[in-house]
Amino acid sequence: MKRFLKKAAWTCLFLFLLLNITTAFHAWKFTHFYDEGGRRNKLPEQMSTGEKIRTILFGVSIAKSVTTARPAVPFETVLLHTKKGLRLEGWWIPVKAPKGTVILFHGYNGNKGSLFPEANRFRELGYNTFLLDFRAHGNSEGYTCSVGFKEAEDVKLAWDYVQQKSSRPIVLWGVSMGAAAILKAVPEYALTPQKLILQCPFASLTDAVKSRMRAVHLPASPLSQMLTFWGGVEQGFWGPGYQPESYARQIHMPVLYFYGQQDIRVLPGETQAVFSNLGTRQKKLHVFPNAGHQSFCGKDSAVWMREVTAFLQ
Repeated sequence: MKRFLKKAAWTCLFLFLLLNITTAFHAWKFTHFYDEGGRRNKLPEQMSTGEKIRTILFGVSIAKSVTTARPAVPFETVLLHTKKGLRLEGWWIPVKAPKGTVILFHGYNGNKGSLFPEANRFRELGYNTFLLDFRAHGNSEGYTCSVGFKEAEDVKLAWDYVQQKSSRPIVLWGVSMGAAAILKAVPEYALTPQKLILQCPFASLTDAVKSRMRAVHLPASPLSQMLTFWGGVEQGFWGPGYQPESYARQIHMPVLYFYGQQDIRVLPGETQAVFSNLGTRQKKLHVFPNAGHQSFCGKDSAVWMREVTAFLQ
């Protein structure tokens, strides 16, 4: 019996170590992109059963996004630099007699070229726009993404640039990871935007990982907690402590919050947690009933424009 228990203990230890090695490897691949010439990544829900199995066993190699589109209006290419020396690329797109400036931040594995629908609308409303590629995205340098944690510095850099460029009020707009980075950056760097427009931010890094687990039909616990832990270790921060829902308590300027009812990446409970925690009383949540985790400037553009126009006035 004693020999059996000893063998069982060694087996459990081996399996525990193997599971941790596997999750650490998956966390690494989730946050480290590869230069593969702009190969288009498949979303987990677009994968075949075989591709999902390979992803479960070996992780997925994610190609770094590439910004290929260019604004159809006059613009200026801007280069900013992080404390670690990474070069970030942004586009300054001015309008005549601006009311202010809207800075736009894209989501995970996206790029500034995907933000034209919203940027065009903001310019129609009389606002300069500044679009930025986060580190490891688009035309910015780097291959390591922290899903918004370190990208908060990128938000600060964009803020500093626009403040030097114009004395008009600044509005921050972000989607998904971009919205999470805004929620972290505003209190961390004492930013004072006039207003925020947030689209479907996740409530915590663990929740963001859970959404990936759901997409490939894996149990959320305990894998999501382990992936969050190892992802943070590899990036040099406490992963479970990265919680946009907590940062929301320190947001005191007006907020317009958008969410798609059909979103399979950010659940309604997450949205309610972040929204209810917002420290401001001047906040509005608008839910698009037939939309998911996407831009709302498509078929819902008229509703989006109505809400944004009223909010900015």
